[in-house]
Order: sequence, then structure tokens, then C-alpha cells
Amino acid sequence: MTVQVRVLGEGEADVLRNVAPGVFDYDLRPDSLAAFFSDPRHHLVVAVDGETVVGMAGGFHYVHPDKAPELYINEVGVADGYQGQGLGRRMLDALLAHARTLGCVAAWVLTEEDNIAARRLYASAGGEEQAGVVMSLFGLKSRARLE
Repeated sequence: MTVQVRVLGEGEADVLRNVAPGVFDYDLRPDSLAAFFSDPRHHLVVAVDGETVVGMAGGFHYVHPDKAPELYINEVGVADGYQGQGLGRRMLDALLAHARTLGCVAAWVLTEEDNIAARRLYASAGGEEQAGVVMSLFGLKSRARLE
């Protein structure tokens, strides 16, 4: 059977009922899944082999008062047994094509310097690495109230 790649739409969360290990970083959370699919700015492309999701590429598009819409690519994941077959590229291409239909003028993604596979994937799709970019992470985990 051929692996199918497609953009999921609203009401298609049930496609994720059978996901191969390694596609997502963690187990799917029902509350997050519901919130994701209820927000039209969130987008998920999946690779499906039969009834099993073997890959995903997700992101969201956003607008800002002084900028045209852009797509932030959050993550691309492919199950171990399906890596090296071009699925990451097919899903990324589908996500970028979907972003174009939404009027996005750019898409961007962050990855670790030592994630060579991801960097190769993004370069193969036309992504250009930007020198001098620094990421700052703000932990927002709630803390006990201080008295």
C-alpha cells in the first residue's frame, strides 16, 4: 500500500487514533487535540499507511498588525521504519503549499544545530539558514503563589 500524505481538516482528529511510535514526541492529549483542531490557524499534514499515521508536519499561521501572514512550522516527525523514504519532504511540501493557499508570504522553522537530518530536510525544500539567530526560551510553568 502506498503512503498517503494529506492535510487534515477540522473534524478529522480521529485520523490520529492510530499513530506509529516516534511520530509525535509524547502521547496525544485529548485536551490539546481538541484545541488544535478547533483553531483554524493550526495545520497538520499527515502521512498515513493504511490506518496508521506514520508521519506528521504541523504548524500554525499567524498575522501581526504590520506584517503579512506567515507560517511557523512547529515540527516534522516520521516513524523510524519510514525514515529515509522522502515522507518528511512530501509532508513539508504539502504544508508549504497549504500555507500558500492561506496567503502566507513566508514560512519558518527552528531546529538544533546538531539536528543534521532536519537541516537537510529544510534545505532540500528551499529553506535558507539564517546566521546570527538566537532563540530565547521562557519557561511559563505555573509556580506556587508566594505569600
